[in-house]
Amino acid sequence: MEKIPPHELSRLEAIAGPSKPLEELVARRLGGEPLQYIEGSAAFTSLDLLVDERVLVPRPETEGLFEIAAKMVRNPEVIVDLCTGSGALALALKQEFPSAAVFATDMSEDAIEVATANKYRSRLDVYLAVGDLFDPLPVSILGEVDLLVANPPYVSEAGFHDLPEDVKREPRMALVSGPTGLEVIQAIGASVSRWLRPGGVAVCEIGEKQGVSASSSFLDLPTVIRKDLAGRDRYLVAVKP
Repeated sequence: MEKIPPHELSRLEAIAGPSKPLEELVARRLGGEPLQYIEGSAAFTSLDLLVDERVLVPRPETEGLFEIAAKMVRNPEVIVDLCTGSGALALALKQEFPSAAVFATDMSEDAIEVATANKYRSRLDVYLAVGDLFDPLPVSILGEVDLLVANPPYVSEAGFHDLPEDVKREPRMALVSGPTGLEVIQAIGASVSRWLRPGGVAVCEIGEKQGVSASSSFLDLPTVIRKDLAGRDRYLVAVKP
């Protein structure tokens, strides 16, 4: 047990019991299973979200995306969250802007199942749909979106092998975009302007070395790259003129 950091061991001890012996939980963690999967939940802003092997674990970097997005708009009427995963961003933004209509999509049916569970758990009403990026969105909001957020896959196929072992246990399709890691970001950049209203804002999480390439993918929108708390390029912000 000495290989488990003390703060993690305390969390495992808190959930251990007759049906989940501590030794079994420690073995799972030492085997590379994310701590949040073992616990079955993860904190995101003030929300307590269900998470398991079907979705990414919400991370502080994505909370940073939420904080930037929430400060970029006032009283948004329409919000879109692409690649929603557990529903973290969509639900946090609905909590922040209760009067907004929030639409969230994901390619993974499994992820939408988890997001739906979190929707009912949090009692926040968001629209959830399975499909590729913009495809499942209702045509009625085309050109009407005030705020669009996305934490898309942005790891390259080669870069996947360098990830920590516990991260590799998370869904590959939510991590790996393709050979370059930019494929999904480029798809978002090619279409996002059509969905935003004038003055609408898009905030996208990116890899720390993707600032220049990601900006060039947002073909007809001015962009700014923002850094995370570690000082690394992490967020692309675009505003439609």
